[in-house]
Amino acid sequence: MPRLHMHVTDAAESPLRVALHELRGKLEIPDHFPPTAQAEAESAARAPRIPAADGAVATEHTLEDATDLPLFTLDPPGTLDLDQAMFLSRRPAPPGSKAGGGYRVHYAIADVASFVTPGGALDAEAHHRVTTLYFPDERVPLHPYVLSEGAASLLPDRDRPAVLWQLDLDADGALTGTSVRRALVRSRAGLDYAGVQRVLDDRTAEEPLALLREIGQLREEREVARGAISLNVPEQEIVEHDGCYTLEYRAPLPSYAWNAQISLLTGIAAAELMLASGTGILRTLPTAPDGSVARLRLTARALGVDWPHHTSYAALIRTLDPRRATHAAFLQECTALLRGAGYTVFDGTAPAVSEALHAAVAAPYAHATAPLRRLVDRYTSELCLAASAGAAPPDWVRAALPALPREMELGTQRANQVERACVDLVEAALLRDRVGEIFEALVVDIQEQDPTHGTVHLYDPAVIGTVETAPEGPALPLGHRIPVRLTEAEPGHHPVRFTPA
Repeated sequence: MPRLHMHVTDAAESPLRVALHELRGKLEIPDHFPPTAQAEAESAARAPRIPAADGAVATEHTLEDATDLPLFTLDPPGTLDLDQAMFLSRRPAPPGSKAGGGYRVHYAIADVASFVTPGGALDAEAHHRVTTLYFPDERVPLHPYVLSEGAASLLPDRDRPAVLWQLDLDADGALTGTSVRRALVRSRAGLDYAGVQRVLDDRTAEEPLALLREIGQLREEREVARGAISLNVPEQEIVEHDGCYTLEYRAPLPSYAWNAQISLLTGIAAAELMLASGTGILRTLPTAPDGSVARLRLTARALGVDWPHHTSYAALIRTLDPRRATHAAFLQECTALLRGAGYTVFDGTAPAVSEALHAAVAAPYAHATAPLRRLVDRYTSELCLAASAGAAPPDWVRAALPALPREMELGTQRANQVERACVDLVEAALLRDRVGEIFEALVVDIQEQDPTHGTVHLYDPAVIGTVETAPEGPALPLGHRIPVRLTEAEPGHHPVRFTPA
């Protein structure tokens, strides 16, 4: 699914940018590609080697031409590494049918395998990096910019090789047919969430854009029926006011969620294709243990979140408003139930349903829609192309499968480490001159072994930090609003810490 990220546009020599640069050094984040990998990328950008169905190499001139599809992309403003483009349309109703005809989703995914040669230096570097890493001031890409923001990106008004999905839905939004093929595509427009939301809200959007709301809402209804979990967690955003920065929470727009539903739909379709073929790699998540849910119920009670006994966790979170402080705090705590995700590989025998399920999606699911930014998606594309054609997967794909889960696990851990470190650094940078001040905060968590240590959620600015009372002091009042004093905030050295005031 797409994600939102913090951004900062300070001058290069500002203390915050300097601290971010030092953080990349501390975390040993690469600042350039090896010369051989960069050279391979530049050569591929000039002449991509498009895999053909018979194992040979095709060219853009022999690729199926689907440039007549008026595709559009939907991303945050300024995004250049464009993995996906879509075209949405209605299907006519079958003769004699009283129901509507349903919908057709054309979803083009960047064809990274046309630019990365298996076993080459660029491929090796991608397996080392695993994911694009996002810092508030810059990205550290999975692939060189000449590809990720150039020749492989689905930029508007450029012909691009792509993996083109055709997903047919019935009038209720249920998936009824899937096909995948390679094709030459051409995006017509690069849209952003706020702009799309405006024209959808004022009802001036024409099809196919207007269908994003229609299809997205139908898929959300099916998500509810499955019992899936969709966390509307507010994002931390760096906001400039009169030359000064502060942190605020921003709830994702509905257009972001509807776009995510198209990506989820494709991930579910990819899982179905691979399971039917007997070879694949799934993104899996076990069901949260009862103890974790019970603890979350205690947190809800402490935060004053009404959770009726007969209401499921999945149903509850859809009723929450991330703009309310207590609800935002509870949504942050809900992410604990989504830990433990991994990847399941199979080749020859599909896994049992219990081993194939992603508990949050409430269905088998695969990462398939972000190959410019995530390693595994390139392999998913090739597996689904083969499955759709009734062919065996390429040997280089099969050979890489056993190692992919561990590679993705390590890459995801590094991305999470970067994200947490960036939040800590930015929070400390914004509060470093306010040590000693008192803030109003909500106690959102306490340690079971030591209830004098916990976590607080400030009402303003949008900061989450650790809090601890004096040794042998009283337990922190979980779910209560308390004044706290900022005791530490040193960017790059000490994250923000508080004590009850």
